[in-house]
Amino acid sequence: MKLHTQEWGSGDRIALLVHGIMSDHRTWRRVGPALAGRGYRVIAVDQRGHGRSPRGTGGSPQERYALEAYAEDLVETLPAGAELAVGHSLGGISLLGAVERLKPARAVYVDPAWQFGRIEGADPRMFVEFRHATREQIAGFNPRWEAADVDVELATLAAWDEESALALSGQECGLPAAPAVPSLVLLADRSFLVNAEDAELLRARGFEVRTVPGAGHTVHRDDHDGFLAALDGWI
Repeated sequence: MKLHTQEWGSGDRIALLVHGIMSDHRTWRRVGPALAGRGYRVIAVDQRGHGRSPRGTGGSPQERYALEAYAEDLVETLPAGAELAVGHSLGGISLLGAVERLKPARAVYVDPAWQFGRIEGADPRMFVEFRHATREQIAGFNPRWEAADVDVELATLAAWDEESALALSGQECGLPAAPAVPSLVLLADRSFLVNAEDAELLRARGFEVRTVPGAGHTVHRDDHDGFLAALDGWI
């Protein structure tokens, strides 16, 4: 599937950005311009079922939104050989499935949802319920966000196909055995997706692992400056 893309900058280096569940390219509203200011041509996608990209096809949510399909979409849409590729949450799953074919020089996985299905109490239906959250609820859940990020969240929720969340039931990719390219795993503080034991295992497997203190799951929106600082040496 060919995905909708948004670009910032016109530099010689290319950076790819892949958002998480319920979101779209607008989640990178500050990151895209910041990377463009560092000399990148930045390309952000709307994953299938999100933003302005098409919905999946098939007889069930799992067919319409198979994890493998997200990866195939990236390969079909994005250029190979970029200097940098960043995937957040669900985007970390998508990027992991595509990274060997996209072959970026460096990959950054931001609080990746590689083991979402193994988290006690994790239920994709909670995403569906959140679709109807009010401005006040979103701001309350995310006290560090700017008002513009709350506006973006409301807009992206309205443009999102909730079946992409229901499709997560029974699907997960697990922790990768080794990085296909030099890779950083950038975690939220006290991440609920990658615990301390998993972080050590990833280090042993060749990943660099860093944490942004005080940041929640949407690291780049909770602490934009801290997010960029944590990418020192990778961007």
